[in-house]
Amino acid sequence: MTKSALQIARAAYQPKLPKALKGTVKAAEGAATQSVANQEEIKKLFPNTYGMPLIKFETTDEAANFPAMNVGVILSGGQAPGGHNVISGIFDGIKKLNKDSKLYGFILGPGGLVDHNYMELTADIIDEYRNTGGFDIIGSGRTKLEKEEQFEKGYEILKELNIKALVIIGGDDSNTNACVLAEYYAAKKYGVQVIGCPKTIDGDLKNDMIETSFGFDTACKTYSEVIGNIQRDCNSARKYWHFIKLMGRSASHIALECALQVQPNMCIISEEVEAKDMSLDDIVTNIARVVADRAAQGNNFGTVLIPEGLVEFIPAMKRLIAELNDFLAANAEEFSQIKKSHQRDYIIRKLSPENAAIYASLPEGVARQLSLDRDPHGNVQVSLIETEKLLSEMVGTKLAQWKEEGKYVGKFAAQHHFFGYEGRCAAPSNFDADYCYSLGYAASALIANGKTGYMSSVRNTTAPADEWIAGGVPITMMMNMERRHGEMKPVIQKALVKLDGAPFKAFAAQRERWAMETDYVYPGPIQYFGPTEVCDEPTKTLQLEQAK
Repeated sequence: MTKSALQIARAAYQPKLPKALKGTVKAAEGAATQSVANQEEIKKLFPNTYGMPLIKFETTDEAANFPAMNVGVILSGGQAPGGHNVISGIFDGIKKLNKDSKLYGFILGPGGLVDHNYMELTADIIDEYRNTGGFDIIGSGRTKLEKEEQFEKGYEILKELNIKALVIIGGDDSNTNACVLAEYYAAKKYGVQVIGCPKTIDGDLKNDMIETSFGFDTACKTYSEVIGNIQRDCNSARKYWHFIKLMGRSASHIALECALQVQPNMCIISEEVEAKDMSLDDIVTNIARVVADRAAQGNNFGTVLIPEGLVEFIPAMKRLIAELNDFLAANAEEFSQIKKSHQRDYIIRKLSPENAAIYASLPEGVARQLSLDRDPHGNVQVSLIETEKLLSEMVGTKLAQWKEEGKYVGKFAAQHHFFGYEGRCAAPSNFDADYCYSLGYAASALIANGKTGYMSSVRNTTAPADEWIAGGVPITMMMNMERRHGEMKPVIQKALVKLDGAPFKAFAAQRERWAMETDYVYPGPIQYFGPTEVCDEPTKTLQLEQAK
């Protein structure tokens, strides 16, 4: 395998660990826990794993003698930088406890467990992947572990390989599945522990005990570098407005973090749009106003950051999509007979007046997208909507109207970008390399202490790594009941951007100035070697949340 100069140099990097994980580790039990909401329902569903105490690891001088044990690991869901270091941390952790312990990786996600598709991860394999991005060591997949036959099928291979513990590295849904699996194996007394690790670049898996999900740091730094480059270009050519859509369907953490790093002229936060009941026209008018105000100063250029999930947060659009879903499901046969050129008029005639007006205002391409491309459940595929083009087109229309009315003098030309996959498999920043390695190491300590149904937790992350606090948090503590596909299910509560939180407040305090002044910041590429303030800096979000 040909390696780049950076890969060769990074292979030698030894991730930093919290002090408590360096020697022999003792698990100190804290207070008993309860779920964030719906306590009675969650307790009933998880009688064996509910209410367990928080765990904090401390160093001890007591000599410990751990038997060799076999551990399985699964990468679940979308990629996030640092996954390989979680696996390295688990491997080093179990080998330190007993050199005869073995680590097995299940191939292509949870499906590998069900289909008995696995490989042993030996030292030479692990060493190839230390401090690298991606999930390619064993691949990832999106199979959901929800059914009893899947649990039983998985147990067959765990029993065959004598695997006593399974670590599932994933986001909120994957960790919900880990908790369900832990409960099932505990109820059956199968003697298999299940531990989760918090992964998602979207940053929406966090709470008091999980300060950040891994990969968020690296992905935001990767996007911010490219946005910074675009802003430098934008300020050089001075003739384009750049509409930049960023990953993050359920929450706007990525857009907010990137805004704090690069200081764009505008950044839309979905959670604010929903809270203020803003319409699509409100958003378009706000952008057009900034474009017009900058044009009045002779600046016909700028940048707008847009979260991927915006359309689903606009209350009026949400209502339109819901009515469209119901209408098209009920009238699929009749709709399919109508000529393409007449479909738009047909839909406008059939919708309620409010939704018909919104539908009629949409650009042709987007209207088509909403009425034609459905997912297998018959729903609009919102992630396919090119929100950046939708907004720029509607802003252009509004500005043309204002020009006729004499309210706007200027030129408006747009460029479009979507940054998503570019950030998911980047080589992890020092922060993510250290954080992920610590999460994996803490997972091995949870296993050694006989825990199940816990998520690996590393806190105090704005301090130097030596002072990080490692431990475990019961997954049931993060759960609530939500409606999924028509029925109530226990799921980990997603963390959305808090409008009263320090990161959003810091952004809100600056945004009017950023809109008018060209005060761009150019973060440049992730630095792996050099002064610690450049190489090990955590996200602005973490710094503001912890006020350090």
